[in-house]
Amino acid sequence: MTMILLKKNAATRRISLAVTMGISLFLLPVHSGAADSLNPNQPAAESKTKKVAIVIDDFGNNMDGTTEMLNLPIPFTVAVMPFLPSTKQDAQLAHDKGHEVILHLPMEPVRGKKSWLGPGAITTDLSSDEIHKRIVAAIEDVPYAIGINNHMGSKATADERVMNILVDICKEKNLILLDSRTTPHSLIGKLAGQKGVPFSENQLFFDDLYTYSHISKQMVKFKKFVKDRDLVIAIGHVGPPGKKTAQVIKEAIPTIQKEATFVPLSQTVNLNAR
Repeated sequence: MTMILLKKNAATRRISLAVTMGISLFLLPVHSGAADSLNPNQPAAESKTKKVAIVIDDFGNNMDGTTEMLNLPIPFTVAVMPFLPSTKQDAQLAHDKGHEVILHLPMEPVRGKKSWLGPGAITTDLSSDEIHKRIVAAIEDVPYAIGINNHMGSKATADERVMNILVDICKEKNLILLDSRTTPHSLIGKLAGQKGVPFSENQLFFDDLYTYSHISKQMVKFKKFVKDRDLVIAIGHVGPPGKKTAQVIKEAIPTIQKEATFVPLSQTVNLNAR
């Protein structure tokens, strides 16, 4: 009888010990990968802080590549020329697809014909009142415009009188500015900075030459910029190079997204480093 009781007591102690250990193991932190990630001393996973913004110029005239550009699966900014056959249609389509819209304002170049600029162009021979009137009319002609960049304009953007008028209007109407940088003598950044107008500056043209080979080479350069810089802004075009540029951008998206985040132009203002 005594032996039976001893065996029962030993069995009971073994069961109690097993239960106690089970509860203790349940309450102790589990050492797994998920638990280790909660260690405050362990660095968090690196997040993508680099930004890239692409602006596509010359919408507004039913140009080649319009559909291909608008179907790109990334946010980008659509620059629409005023007073042209599809100005309002293109601005509306871009807005409906969630893209930012800016006015692509035609401005006088150092070389070239005024007829290349289209209607309502800003030239240095105009009076200040006429320049003001034309800029305001152009803004009103492009629905949903949140800013302005220059179409051509190597002469006009270097003219202090003309640029003061442009920057003052942007300040009054809470618009952002993108300097397309068609000349190193542009005053947009200087005057916008002085007057507190949010601005950015273009760093690269994808398609200043229209060949697929050149556009591809510019994309290689763009990718290098992305590796080396926190912010990169580039401009492409609909029109003669439109379909080629859209294809090159589309093919490059997965690679770029490993390094950076595509953002609309408004998320780049005052961050652009020369």
